[in-house]
Amino acid sequence: MIGIDNLTDQILKEAQQKAEAILADANEKAAKVEAQAVEKGKKEAEKIAAAAEADVRDAAGRTESQAGLRRRQALLNAKQEIIAAAISKAYEKLMGQDDKAYFAMIEKMLAKAAGKEDGEILFNAKDLKRLPEGFAGTIEKIAAAAGGSLKVSDEAANIDSGFILRYGGVDENCSLKALFDEKQNELQDEVHRTLW
Repeated sequence: MIGIDNLTDQILKEAQQKAEAILADANEKAAKVEAQAVEKGKKEAEKIAAAAEADVRDAAGRTESQAGLRRRQALLNAKQEIIAAAISKAYEKLMGQDDKAYFAMIEKMLAKAAGKEDGEILFNAKDLKRLPEGFAGTIEKIAAAAGGSLKVSDEAANIDSGFILRYGGVDENCSLKALFDEKQNELQDEVHRTLW
């Protein structure tokens, strides 16, 4: 029976060695699969992290761009408010001139606006009352220099300042308000150049 026991031990030893070899091979394969899975996981994690980082950069860029746009819009609005205030102040200054300066300005405006026809000039009620002595003669001289003639109308014009020229039933509004409205864009550009 010793032979059978030896044979059994031998078979058991061989089986044990085979089992250990199979187990070692399985462990080695499992380690390789695990290492591959870890490497694949690392690569996937790196891809996900890179994509997330790119998304964050894109979002930050969009946010910075939007903030820049808001800054530029706020700056533009502030500049427009400053320009509007400067234009308004200039208008108020012209409206607040003393009579001598005001009518000197009217003479200059009339020299530019007078036509080569016969017509009349209309002032608002306030200006009609405060026309300087001999101003009708000054108006006539300015009109004659332009090749026409103008008479001061007794009719009061519905304007804030300046005058209306009437030639053959056609009115040309030369009030300060109309001139400022007409020149608004030019004035804004000029004030903008002056301020910046």
